[in-house]
This record gives sequence, C-alpha cells and structure tokens, in this order.
Amino acid sequence: MNLWPRRFTICAAACALVASAMLPAGAVETVNYGVQPDTDPIYIAQALGLLEKIEKKDHIKIQFQSFSYGAPENEAMASGAIQVASAGMGPAVVAAARLPATLVGINILEQTAIIVPTDSPIKSVADLKGKTVAYPGEGSQQYPLLLKALSEAGLKPTDINLYKSTGPDIPILVENKKVDAGITWDPSISVGLASGKCRVLVKAENIMPIKNGHYIGNGIYARNDFLASHGQVVQDLVTANVQAIAFILKHPDDAAKMWAKAIGLPENVIKYSLSKGISVYSLDVIPTKKTIDEYTAFLKSGKILKPSDNPKIDPRFAEQALAAAKT
Repeated sequence: MNLWPRRFTICAAACALVASAMLPAGAVETVNYGVQPDTDPIYIAQALGLLEKIEKKDHIKIQFQSFSYGAPENEAMASGAIQVASAGMGPAVVAAARLPATLVGINILEQTAIIVPTDSPIKSVADLKGKTVAYPGEGSQQYPLLLKALSEAGLKPTDINLYKSTGPDIPILVENKKVDAGITWDPSISVGLASGKCRVLVKAENIMPIKNGHYIGNGIYARNDFLASHGQVVQDLVTANVQAIAFILKHPDDAAKMWAKAIGLPENVIKYSLSKGISVYSLDVIPTKKTIDEYTAFLKSGKILKPSDNPKIDPRFAEQALAAAKT
C-alpha cells in the first residue's frame, strides 16, 4: 500500500492541531473530526448548517479530516491529530479499547453484507462450500462475521477459499465473477447492487443482530483529553448527528442529494442503499453496555481484540441527544 497519502493526511491534521494550540487567547480553536467517504450523518449535519451553529456557539472551527479506512484514522487519533472521529464499529471499538479514547455514539446500523453475482446459483451460505470468497482481511470486522455465517451454516473456514482484497474492489471482483462471493461494507455494497450485477446473499443483521434487530455499523468516538476539556462540544456534535439522522429518516431523497455532493458517490447508489436498508439509521444512538459487551465479545472471538481489551464507553452524550430529539 502506498503510505504517502495516509502520512500526508495525518501530518496535515497534526499541523492543524499544533497551529490551533498556538493561537492567541480569544482566537477560534480548530476541532479536527475524522471522517470517511461514506453515508455518515455528520455530512448531513454539515449540509443542514448544524455544524456552523456549533462553531458559533462554542467558538470553534470544525475541520473534517478524511481517511480511506479505520486504521490510519486511529493512528491520527492516537497521535492527537484528530479529536473526534466516526468510523466502522470495529475500528471505533478497537480505539475505545486501546487508545486514550471513548465511544460516545452509534450513528449507523448494518453496512455489511455477503454479495454474489446476480445470476449465481448460490442461494444460501451453505452453498459457499468449495467456493472462493473475497474478504478485507483477518483484521477486519467482516472476517469474524463471515466465520460466524459459515459456522451457522455448518461450514468451517477451510470449506471455502478465502481471497483477500480491499473493500471497494470486492464488488468489482464479484461483478466480473473473479470470485464466487464477497463480504464488504457500504457504500461498496450499494455500488455493486446498483450496477445490477450483484445481489445480497445475506446481510449482517441476519448473521448477528445486536441493536434494534440490526448489526451495528458505525460509531462516534473522542479522545479522552478532549472529552475532559470540551465535553459540551462533544455533546453538541452527538446531538447534531441525531438531528441529522432525524432528517435522513424523514427526507431520504434530500439526504441522498446532500451525500452525493459531499462525498462524490452517485445519488442513485445512495438512494439504493437507503431503500434496501444496506445502511440503516436510528435515533437510538446510545452505546449501551449490553450492546458493546456483545460486540466486544464478537471482536474477541475473531481475535481483533485481545481478551484483556475492554472498550471505554460513555452513553451520556447519546442519551442527552436522544432525549432532546424526543422533546
């Protein structure tokens, strides 16, 4: 992998952090928020002007720092280059367990599925026996999900041929029938489905329903020192996520337009994801102990977390945001 873009992103964020620390008294402080190019509610919050209101209220400047996946985002969190982040639940929980960071919200459910070519004879997970399945690697949350799906179908990992690839490339491999199936996350799933050349074999909610009958796909987490010094900013950001989710649920087509403009993904792909429930949104963004304990045990079973790893969670921010949404 070419490390230059990743190092450039982290260095740029670090420079922004240092610059903000050197600002004179009374100057606007920069808050670096880690994001990825997916259908994250924070982009809708930005489009709705909610972040601008937070900036004025809290006398800050919110700056998005974009990452292609969770590992470099967590490196930036570890270095202090970003203070708040949104990422897949795997990286988010790993950060909360191993970094000076705390999980404060769950902002997307679902997002992962096993897909096959549209005209494939494969109808169930049991039919994957002897087939080649693309996956993002053993360190991904998709790997233990795949193992769990296989186990429930009476299969062992040795019953299939694993083919390691990148998340966005997996639908392409499936479309071109270079592999028989693949497991990846959204928006890559919806890109493949929208092409008409792929179909869902099984969604994550069918493999491991954890919250409201769904898998948990994405989390919000913050550095502990930032939580201690800027708790109100974190609260305002979590509340903005909930307000954005409320908008998404009521106006999905408008949200699709906003996301398309923000992340460059085709609007029809985003609409497909929303209509088919590939990415699912709920106002209940609370990371309860029961939910996170179950997810942590899942990551430990997949050797993504060590037995001694225990993620730090603080549900108060999400609880307050949800309470505000109900008033």
